[in-house]
Amino acid sequence: MSLRLITSAALALVACIAQANGPAPAISYTRDIQPIFTEKCVACHACYDSACQLNLGSGEGAARGASKAPVYDGERSQASQPTRLFYDAFGKAAWQRQGFASVLDAQGTQAALMARMLELGHNTPLVANAKLPDDIVLGLNRQNMCPLPGEFDAYAGAHPKEGMPLAVTGLTDQQYQTLQRWLASGAPIDEQGLAPNAQEALQVQQWENLLNQPGARESLVARWLFEHLFLAHIYFEGGEPGHYFQWVRSRTPSGQPIDLINTRRPNDDPGTQVYYRLWPVQGVIVHKTHITYPFSAAKMARIKSLFYSGDWQAMALPGYGPGRRANPFETFEAIPAKARYQFMLDNAEYFVRTFIRGPVCRGQIATDVIRDNFWTLFQDPDHDLYITDARYRGQATPLLAMPGQNDDVGSVLSLWLAYRDKRNQYEALRRDNYADLPAPGWPSLWAGNDNALLSIFRHFDSASVTKGLIGEVPQTMWLFDFPLLERTYYQLAVNFDVFGNVSHQAQTRLYFDLIRNGAEQNFLRLMPADSRDGYLDDWYQNSGKVKLWLDYEAIDNDKPTGLKLDEKDPKRDFANQLLARYGNL
Repeated sequence: MSLRLITSAALALVACIAQANGPAPAISYTRDIQPIFTEKCVACHACYDSACQLNLGSGEGAARGASKAPVYDGERSQASQPTRLFYDAFGKAAWQRQGFASVLDAQGTQAALMARMLELGHNTPLVANAKLPDDIVLGLNRQNMCPLPGEFDAYAGAHPKEGMPLAVTGLTDQQYQTLQRWLASGAPIDEQGLAPNAQEALQVQQWENLLNQPGARESLVARWLFEHLFLAHIYFEGGEPGHYFQWVRSRTPSGQPIDLINTRRPNDDPGTQVYYRLWPVQGVIVHKTHITYPFSAAKMARIKSLFYSGDWQAMALPGYGPGRRANPFETFEAIPAKARYQFMLDNAEYFVRTFIRGPVCRGQIATDVIRDNFWTLFQDPDHDLYITDARYRGQATPLLAMPGQNDDVGSVLSLWLAYRDKRNQYEALRRDNYADLPAPGWPSLWAGNDNALLSIFRHFDSASVTKGLIGEVPQTMWLFDFPLLERTYYQLAVNFDVFGNVSHQAQTRLYFDLIRNGAEQNFLRLMPADSRDGYLDDWYQNSGKVKLWLDYEAIDNDKPTGLKLDEKDPKRDFANQLLARYGNL
């Protein structure tokens, strides 16, 4: 007798015993199924890099099914159709029109694809606490098979040890039986969407009122705030634990059901009047996309103080399009630069998290140009020429445009060279203007709150951000001013399209290389002038020296630092003094 027949007979026996003892209670997706998926499946089946795009963090994701189309593809010549759960389509039928196939539906007399995958895994269990068999290949470059129901037999024959859950000790017998009973009964889903409680609903209304005020100035601020908070999982003061909310653009105002405007990027043309709305984050919360941000009465007062005080005016609202996406400094130039920078400084940890999480769920896209760990510092607004000098700001703004808006594959090189040259013109302008200022010292570093000093650790394909200075003195340190911080955010969070083609991804990657170099050069200006080339030679080795010569603007080796540092090891002495001064932040 085959193992499949034995398993089927055992399940039938269990069913008979259950009937003899009375009818088994109905299986609830919310109570019985989602907890199993959460425990056993979402580590791989969540975020954009879910294997076969099968996202098991919610009933909507399970019902959507799977697709052979990869989200992360660094070689495609054409951008792919976005497939963001809860965003680009709703309901099984809509997703199937986009090429998804059900894993829950039985195919005639044949069990559902998920049932067969689970059976394959259950019948070929792995040895607990033992090394994986060599023929099970894991990793980011794994070629997922994503078989359709009609292709399962061939898949099982070629990969007999690769049932589900893959490469783990698998489900308990009770979990397996629960899932199979649920699938055999038609896989009903009783999931209810999260809804705000009364206190949260009141705060949702208050925040929506703030961002939907009439007037050009108010509309411009709301647009800037939305573009900077669209990734945030917002939680409210006094809110229910586990309840998070996210900003979206809607065709309908507050008080009406949200009619989502699902553009590819948050700064694409909405094509209609926009209302900024807050809706609950649905599905299981996973670390890859969970970038928290608190809303409170104090936060609202801070935003009003930064953006709505003073007598500045927006004479006309900017439009949308590639040029506006490329240069947010021009798009939002009417908003006082100090307000924009201070808002980002107040929440610096949040913004740095968006660089390495957010849309870049597969983190090495953002992290492969950084070292294993480094410290991040920020320039004080009162010592940032872009904030304090209107003439300099006017000269710098046109040079701060970023690539990636034109994804023509044949134009990658010419686009890269044009934006590289523009960036280097900016670096030369910055170098020459800062040379006329007093030498940079401790007052030039921002120390306003516990976001002022951050440690970043890279873990190959992901990274983490922690407040404070942690670990040994790193090889490199970054110093952000406002132009660098804003460009990094727009390049990696707002303008980055995970569904984009090879041209878009290459331009993003190459320009981020320039951003990293700019942050390192900013830091080196705090070091003694005669030590800067030595540090660069240490940081850029092998092919890096070629880039240093070809692509980067020369560093200022003349302007002295305003710091008194040990000549033998100025970087370590700087780190020790930094800890002594600001270690209690």
